[in-house]
Amino acid sequence: MKLKTWTACLICMLYPFALHAAQGDPISLETMILDIPTAEALDRYQASFLTRAYGHGSIMESIDFGVYPRINIGVSLSAHELLGSSDDVRVLDPDFRVKWKIFDGSLYLPAIAIGYDGRRYGYGYDKYRVYTDSKNYLDERKGGYITFTREIIVPGLTATAGMNFSDFNWKDVFWFTGMYYNWADKIGFMAEWDNIRNTRDSRLNLGLRFYLHPSLAMDAAVRRVGRGDESERILQIRYVTSF
Repeated sequence: MKLKTWTACLICMLYPFALHAAQGDPISLETMILDIPTAEALDRYQASFLTRAYGHGSIMESIDFGVYPRINIGVSLSAHELLGSSDDVRVLDPDFRVKWKIFDGSLYLPAIAIGYDGRRYGYGYDKYRVYTDSKNYLDERKGGYITFTREIIVPGLTATAGMNFSDFNWKDVFWFTGMYYNWADKIGFMAEWDNIRNTRDSRLNLGLRFYLHPSLAMDAAVRRVGRGDESERILQIRYVTSF
């Protein structure tokens, strides 16, 4: 409980810096599509603030920092059933992540990054994927990963692919791939296929990104497309600034 309290306090203390930044920094790169990481990293002294509203009235607050050139660290804290009229609001364990961009890419080779992502989604599902009074997650953490990113075919169209192993369990290797297209810095089209190992475990996510300001973007998306009750709509807002 102390860890949750300190994480919540950290987020509350850091958000005013974003609110008082007059212009922020232009969102010139995408460090993630929706759930899958790209090989891009925030610059040193940059910070990205992300608020995601998703299934069952949940809210996730995430902060990422460029602490060194090519190296980012981040922390997330979620509140389950915060939106709506439920009396069973739960603050979940904080999740941490780190990314190191090890290669910038070249004319023929993609950019490469390695990292760890501890975020989990879909709290309260049982082993049969039924939403109930449970402490299990529908989507476990991505864990350790390596990702490759490169612009392809036309300017603004970028593809990402990689592999991950949740909790560094080498027996459970998953794959992911996705792409996004930036049109005139006004709107982005996003598609990703995540958690690929077999058809049942994989997730198809589709979304649109609207650039409300050079430093502010809003995403509207659907996760787990075609999965009936498991599908969910998400809305998230990202703000980029520097210190």
